[in-house]
Amino acid sequence: MTGTRPPDTEEEDFPPEPRKNSTLLAHEGAENILKTAFESGRLPHAWLITGPRGIGKATLAYRFARYVLKHSAVGPNRHADPSGSAGLFGDPPEPDEAVPDDTSGLFLPHDDPTFRRISALGHADFIAIERQWKDDKKNQRKTVIPVDDVRHIGGFLRLTPAEGGWRIIVVDAADEMNHNAANALLKVLEEPPSRSLLLLVSHSPGRLLPTIRSRCRRLPLRPLPDATVQQLLQTYAPDLGPDEAATLVRLSEGSIGRALEMLEEGGLEVHSDVMELLSSLPALDAMKLHKLGDKLARRDAEAAFRSVNELLQWTFSRVIRVAATGNPGSILSESEQGLVNRLSELATLDRWLEVWEKVTRLLERAEGANLDRKQVILNVFHALGQTVTR
Repeated sequence: MTGTRPPDTEEEDFPPEPRKNSTLLAHEGAENILKTAFESGRLPHAWLITGPRGIGKATLAYRFARYVLKHSAVGPNRHADPSGSAGLFGDPPEPDEAVPDDTSGLFLPHDDPTFRRISALGHADFIAIERQWKDDKKNQRKTVIPVDDVRHIGGFLRLTPAEGGWRIIVVDAADEMNHNAANALLKVLEEPPSRSLLLLVSHSPGRLLPTIRSRCRRLPLRPLPDATVQQLLQTYAPDLGPDEAATLVRLSEGSIGRALEMLEEGGLEVHSDVMELLSSLPALDAMKLHKLGDKLARRDAEAAFRSVNELLQWTFSRVIRVAATGNPGSILSESEQGLVNRLSELATLDRWLEVWEKVTRLLERAEGANLDRKQVILNVFHALGQTVTR
């Protein structure tokens, strides 16, 4: 993926990871909710920020953490904790001594000291809980957040805020905690210390313990508008052709993270391969199918396999919608619309729902159990062939 770095990003990481990202688009409503809650002096101690992957949930969490730490340390009395505690350094300054609130949401620039300290995970009143890297190369993260990482929160929150403000934790993502880690977090949520703020990012809140969900104020984020994804693609991948960009916008379903991952992982090439195979149904080109299977079987093809998984799910969801309602639910290219319409006519809605469940199980098992990816793809298309020829 190629791109040119915008003036307010860091050289080392482009596109920037959430804690280093100062750009957040299309979530002004959520920003205003958080800012208003903070300024009211009645800030809930835990927030559950939900929505699809790659739409800015973690970026918003870090953005709010920076804002609270910046303004609670130097802000007027209305930013103080409602318990009335003055903190380590005594009473907050008078309003005329305070740095005024930013009038445009929660934005802080990259050169702000609070921004830089959180970006480097060097702020005494802030920690981030996320999946750790598998090795020093930092190419792949571990699959879960373990209990020992979450237990660290308890000791951190028992400390007095170093700068007289709040202690803040971002958990990205909460649904990636293992069972013991989730229980450890629940204990913190049951008796939160004064001046503590937990920001839980969640892609799949239904996977969380109901008791965790019930102890948080929920803040759902919507997928990004297509125009916003298009705008961000122009920023992060300016050399991308218009047709390729349009394809990524359609496939991303409002997630710039998904669009960039597909671009980086060869998703456009995979899209072409899969669409060609699906177009050949009910007859399958065995040579092309095995060629795709061989490509996915390579040791370094995990990302490409994920792209196939997402693309098949994306296609099946639209086939089912057309079969059920006559409407794919989103704007498709002419060729994609033709393919979806034709597939929906090759089998009944019940059969498509059946194959959806079967294919989903196959693909989930492949990722979870490290199965032979080529054989999984062969089985998936075999199931498709059976569905449209019965």
